Amino acid sequence: MVVTRSETQTGAQTGAARDGSEEWKRQPPYRTTEGNEHFEKKWTAHCHCGRVRYWLSCDEPLASKFCHCVDCQALHGAPFQWAAIFHKDDLHFENGAEGLAFYHAPDKSTTHRLPCKVSCGYCHAPIMDEGRNMVLMFPGIIKFSDAEHKKLFDPQCHIFYSQRVVDIHDGKPKWSKLDGKSELIKEVEREGSNTILGEPRNENMQD
Repeated sequence: MVVTRSETQTGAQTGAARDGSEEWKRQPPYRTTEGNEHFEKKWTAHCHCGRVRYWLSCDEPLASKFCHCVDCQALHGAPFQWAAIFHKDDLHFENGAEGLAFYHAPDKSTTHRLPCKVSCGYCHAPIMDEGRNMVLMFPGIIKFSDAEHKKLFDPQCHIFYSQRVVDIHDGKPKWSKLDGKSELIKEVEREGSNTILGEPRNENMQD
């Protein structure tokens, strides 16, 4: 999900730019200094080409969600996005900011301006969305050892479901926009579900 749609969850400040000294490269999750000497590596992840690698120090995220917003559809080339929320201190990039590309959606610039999307500068695989204090990383690139470990990242809900392009039958809460701050959408019966084309739907709101 584009961080501008979830600032309350990520701690992002719209349009907040780092200073010109590039001090941000010496802060989590990009720092490669002695501050990471004792970083506990629980999970390993890398982009499609393998040039960008990082580790997570937590067994599971603070929260995990499926986002159906139109920005995620456009920027990920997929019907929805699977994102997990972590503190920045929970991540460590092997080579810091080297090899990473940044995209600030509000002004469509390719600079490290928060909030921003982070991807591999070579294969362009999405890595995470970065806010001020939190990151939304994409579990699809984590190397899980088995299905049970992968379940630790199982999403709790769907957000921006009113903008979906496909119905999902999983029994999880489906929020029209942000979870807890919008209407719940009733899950469509299987016999009535379909792939949705055209304008986003907003029907079946729950009280």
